[in-house]
Amino acid sequence: MQREGVLSGREQEILRSIVRTYIETGEPLGSRTLSKLPNFSLSPASIRNVMADLADQGYLAQPHTSAGRVPTEKAFRFYVSTLSARHVNSGHDARMVAELSEADSVEGCIRRTSRMLTDMTRNVGIAAALPGTDQELEHIELVGLSDRRVLMVLVTRDRMVRNRVVTLNEVMSPEDLVSLRNYVNRNFAGWQLVDARRELLRRIEEERAAYDAVLQRLTILYQKGLLETDSNPWIHMEGASNLVGLDLHLTRERMRDLFRALEEKKRVVELLERFLEQSTGELGIHVGLEEAHPSMKELALIGISIPLPGGLIARFAVLGPVRMNYERVMSSVLQISRAFERAQA
Repeated sequence: MQREGVLSGREQEILRSIVRTYIETGEPLGSRTLSKLPNFSLSPASIRNVMADLADQGYLAQPHTSAGRVPTEKAFRFYVSTLSARHVNSGHDARMVAELSEADSVEGCIRRTSRMLTDMTRNVGIAAALPGTDQELEHIELVGLSDRRVLMVLVTRDRMVRNRVVTLNEVMSPEDLVSLRNYVNRNFAGWQLVDARRELLRRIEEERAAYDAVLQRLTILYQKGLLETDSNPWIHMEGASNLVGLDLHLTRERMRDLFRALEEKKRVVELLERFLEQSTGELGIHVGLEEAHPSMKELALIGISIPLPGGLIARFAVLGPVRMNYERVMSSVLQISRAFERAQA
């Protein structure tokens, strides 16, 4: 007797054909339709028996009594486990690297990446850059503004740039700001931010800080968040409108809930973290996202996480219907991630 959960070669062949055909047509399939497909030598009766076994194992469902069968989430999960990304066109890859390299910041690169994913897959393209805890300092800039305000610019070695405007209780001259900038850059360039802030605090708390004008002024900026970066990610998503018109079996209210969820940056970040946390360097494919949001039951996510120098985590994903062209999307995500990695090198 066949062990539960283990498919025979014949069952695998028929199940793959059912999923592929359903992706193309969106229509329930019967044994007679399958028997007419190329490379099938089985009779409708034999196929019908296999389909009955697949239904018993939870791979097929019957929407109506008189209708054919449709693949379930379990069937799609089996199907994607048998796929591999197609060969990437190297010439196209080089053009993508060139376009991404033209971006003047990581944020700009993220925006372009999202747009590329959408254009390539006609689904929802998502790209995000999440600051890590071990980002390294490249340099800072301090610019005096009016009304005792100072612009603090923090640049890390992963090319992230953070700007913060703070208001001081006293005026600092341009010469003061240059002196403070030079001190920090000379002493802490290449340090991880958390270590740089810890060391700066140690120096400030030493007795000699009371006699050191530079450290006295740095105390003020330290209290205003100097060398501190927030954990807010850069995230960009395009193509949500591509979900309109898909047969996602959602009521109008549920469709509104879906778009509200996609408009919340925090919700999208949680989606990426939930399903792509373990996919560093490898594709993560998740079919049926109901546990993230009830309206995402008939959506699938294909994505990858890429660690970059300086502690930055980049995540790229395509959100689309369960009936998506998985091979094309898998190849697109891999191609984009490699191009982004090369553009940041």
